[in-house]
Amino acid sequence: MTKKIQSALISVFYKDGLEPVVQQLHKQGITIYSTGGTQSFIEKLGIPVVPVENLTTYPSILGGRVKTLHPSVFGGILGRRDNETDLQEMKQYNIPELDLVIVDLYPFEETVASTSEEKLIIEKIDIGGPSMIRAAAKNFRDLVVIAAKSEYAHLEQLLKDQQGTTTIEQRRAFAAKAFEIVAHYDVAIAKYFNPENALYFVESIPNPKTMRYGENPHQTGVFYGNLEQLFDQLNGKELSYNNLVDVDAAVQLISEFEGGGNPTFAIIKHTNVCGIASRSTVKETWDAALAGDPESAFGGVLVCNGTIDKATAEAINEIFFEVLIAPSYNEDALTILKSKKNRILLQQKAPFTKAEEYKSVLNGVLVQGADKGNYVEWKEVGGRDTTATEKDDLAFANLVCKHLKSNAIALVKNKQLIGKGCGQTSRIDSLRQAIEKANQFKFDLNGAVLASDAFFPFNDCVQMSHAAGIVAFIQPGGSVRDKDSIEYCQQNKLAMVMTAMRHFKH
Repeated sequence: MTKKIQSALISVFYKDGLEPVVQQLHKQGITIYSTGGTQSFIEKLGIPVVPVENLTTYPSILGGRVKTLHPSVFGGILGRRDNETDLQEMKQYNIPELDLVIVDLYPFEETVASTSEEKLIIEKIDIGGPSMIRAAAKNFRDLVVIAAKSEYAHLEQLLKDQQGTTTIEQRRAFAAKAFEIVAHYDVAIAKYFNPENALYFVESIPNPKTMRYGENPHQTGVFYGNLEQLFDQLNGKELSYNNLVDVDAAVQLISEFEGGGNPTFAIIKHTNVCGIASRSTVKETWDAALAGDPESAFGGVLVCNGTIDKATAEAINEIFFEVLIAPSYNEDALTILKSKKNRILLQQKAPFTKAEEYKSVLNGVLVQGADKGNYVEWKEVGGRDTTATEKDDLAFANLVCKHLKSNAIALVKNKQLIGKGCGQTSRIDSLRQAIEKANQFKFDLNGAVLASDAFFPFNDCVQMSHAAGIVAFIQPGGSVRDKDSIEYCQQNKLAMVMTAMRHFKH
């Protein structure tokens, strides 16, 4: 739905970059309304401008605090052009239709940065600007809203290219940007009045959940979110702060194995996977996952992408765990699992993945795209190609390794994690830890495969792995000494795959 701009309201603090826009509006015969310093700026260009006071019949008052807050202005912005009642009322009260609103905001953040005098700071809290921007953005079906000088050039080009017309998609995009600008502005003001609170971006979430405590009993904790969108809680106490952290890790991990055929079961402890396997039945999958590290499973968070049946429930019921997550449960399984009143049972409504991840650092927040995917390429560089079984195990191991804290090593055999090393300051130490775990639980490493979340800086890892019985490796590559590990594999007929996709997890 295209709209032709015939009138514009301009009231801005920053005039730089505005002149070409005003010239283009004048060239196209668009009526311009303005006030204050913006009006004077346009008049000095020799371009006709209608003072806003002509609409409101009131001058700018209270030292400029009130000048555009008037029905004649907001009626022209909010009036719906497809609503006959709105149009009749606008005609009755001589309210002109406004098709373009160019309004920016007083420089609040800049003022805070330049002075500590509160009187000056308070005067830079814009009232009319955010109100007009929000009104115009709300009525984007009929109006274009420009809320920052960074958009002036875009608007000028649009006016030239489309002769003053805009599409609904363009107006919606401008509105989205406008709401972002106003939201950021309001957060900056809130931060000034309450500088101790760093979580402004989440405090708009309704009904945040206060935890009993945070990561430790002496720490406070609050969850901002809606768990009911993701889970039905079928049993147990309230999720704790640490439970939520591990539940997040669990659902991120299990999402990697959706649509993989056989069910997958995983055990999470302190966000690291300590047991995971895929088998033909859920019960067999559980048994294999638990066997990977039965000691660490104590008090863990369990997650499965298959239905929990009675046989599996009976086996799970033998150990202590905090949380079990699954897409569905048989009734007889629930009867068994609910025997412990504090045991948390979650039924996950749908697979869940994140688009972005956030981390509080220093006096700010880091934002990054989620680590999605397994490998970019599958490049066989070893002394032989991988077998079909090895390829399946390597792909499985790489996904598991992706969810371990760096430096990370995962040892897998027949789609079962049989050893892992994580959180070590050197890769060789992680490997030692992984081999030790496998030996502790009597796994035969002959024929096993290894995944590394990052490149091997030296060939010591492949040498140690080879000595333990490991026959195939998967790693992203990228070391200046990649050839050392590759040559060792070639000389000893070991398979090695390079993926060109690193999976660091700090």
